[in-house]
Amino acid sequence: MNIFIGTTNKAKTKAVQTISRIYYPDASFINKEVESLVFAQPMSNEETRQGAINRAKQLMELPNSDDLFGIGLEGGVQEIEGSLYICNWGALVANNGEVFTATGAGIPLPNEIAVQLRTGAELGPVMDVYTNRKGIRHDEGAIGVFTNGLITRSMMFEHIMYLLIGQYELSKKLL
Repeated sequence: MNIFIGTTNKAKTKAVQTISRIYYPDASFINKEVESLVFAQPMSNEETRQGAINRAKQLMELPNSDDLFGIGLEGGVQEIEGSLYICNWGALVANNGEVFTATGAGIPLPNEIAVQLRTGAELGPVMDVYTNRKGIRHDEGAIGVFTNGLITRSMMFEHIMYLLIGQYELSKKLL
């Protein structure tokens, strides 16, 4: 039984594996880099959600009859009252085609970061410059930086995985 993960991002992969192993200890995980089919820096909840759905759907189009489900996770930003907030979405597409979605934590970004995103920059590279480090998106992410490490990117996506798996498992009971 396979669980496909629509990215090779380390923080996202860790979240999927950590939570999925609780419920599906015999599952195998297969990372496939698939396109979100939205802008590299999603700028709304709707676009971020669609990116997650697009990733998960593409995974389930791959040939394998024993796949449990595909997971798409997408990070973005959304404007609220003049501030840009981190937003994040996940989608689980079951082998029967059913789609489940969930969203997670969000906090405002400092204006110096928001200004760059509004001019077309992507959050990951902006955060690398801001922190003078490489690969922040694969580690604590912006959420980790701006919560002083209390919530990491992986933890944020773990919460979404609980929401996705919970919906998926409930749907199986209702059949």
